[in-house]
Amino acid sequence: MIDEPLAVGDLFTIPADELRWRFDTSGGPGGQHANRSATRAEVSFDLATSPSVPDHLRDRMLSRLRVAAAAGVVRVTSDDTRSQWRNRALARRRLAELLVDAARTRRRRVATMPSAGARRRRLELKRHRSEVKRMRQGPIVDD
Repeated sequence: MIDEPLAVGDLFTIPADELRWRFDTSGGPGGQHANRSATRAEVSFDLATSPSVPDHLRDRMLSRLRVAAAAGVVRVTSDDTRSQWRNRALARRRLAELLVDAARTRRRRVATMPSAGARRRRLELKRHRSEVKRMRQGPIVDD
């Protein structure tokens, strides 16, 4: 699993040798097992210099992952389970999802105009509220 290439959607595939793995003890409950077992998995991928990422996607992904990709390196960690193997699988899946989301083109917002009926109803409601508030005031008496 760790030696297999990582498919990033239908966009591209990252060879296994471009993924850097690091394992550490994870926090939380678990007693001696959590203190001694290196089950926390961290995968790093150098997005800025990877030859497997198409150039047009690389620029888009780097601009979207500014915070997550310090110096062009994307890091994803997982310490959800007590098993290093399962945490590896989770980290791989999260990295792929992060990269697919960053590569996706966003739809442009199309500006819309309120319909004539909506404008008319809004103005009628404003007039009505104004009249209700005016009716709450007592009559103005001149001295």
